[in-house]
Amino acid sequence: MDLGLHQKVYVVTGATRGLGFASARELIAEGARVVLSGRTEQSVAAAVDALGGPEHAHGVVADNGDPTTADRLVGAARERFGRLDGVLVSVGGPGAGPVSQIEDDAWRGAFESVFLGALRIARAAAAALDEGGAIAFVLSGSVREPIAGLGISNGLRPGLAMAAKSLANELGPRGIRVLGLLPGRIDTDRLRELDALGGDPQAARDRAAATIPLGRYGRPEEFGRVAAFVLSPAASYLTGVMVPVDGGALRAL
Repeated sequence: MDLGLHQKVYVVTGATRGLGFASARELIAEGARVVLSGRTEQSVAAAVDALGGPEHAHGVVADNGDPTTADRLVGAARERFGRLDGVLVSVGGPGAGPVSQIEDDAWRGAFESVFLGALRIARAAAAALDEGGAIAFVLSGSVREPIAGLGISNGLRPGLAMAAKSLANELGPRGIRVLGLLPGRIDTDRLRELDALGGDPQAARDRAAATIPLGRYGRPEEFGRVAAFVLSPAASYLTGVMVPVDGGALRAL
């Protein structure tokens, strides 16, 4: 299938590693160009190099929680590649811990980056996109059911999913699509760190894999291909939905 991504331009935040990087890599493999962001100059430069260099990717050092980031990223896409066709809003997961023990400062910091920062980027993209544009949020299975030990994610992700659904209704008449992706246990550095919290990462991985119908963790490229598809013109009648990429782990419809 031709996804129609040749010479399209996408902003991908949090794309120096993990799901953001995997998504940027698949977009570029299908012919798109990417403006990616990360928090350090070193990580951004390394990601650009790994993605084929400046012909394919342009890096911006930025934090999603910074109020200036949204306009900087949109501006970079237009300045470097002359257009903007969509945005994938990805951000590193908030810290672990139960709701009963997480202090206010952790909630505030996560709200700025995970929730408000994501909405700022979506708003800036919405103002810049033409008909056929797409905005996708990397969320979590915690949108539909809580994940033990991830209180902040359980609290913020469902609200962001509903905001994305509302934005899909608002932007639909302009021909702009808005979606959410719900990754399950994808084999990233972030997930390995979470598995290691209990002191026996392999045992944690084995227990978790046993609850997944496909019997294994997902590979980053498996998530990235779904992200590339939902952002592409090939998914032109898909909007307002939350798409699980989890090997069947979510039991709800």
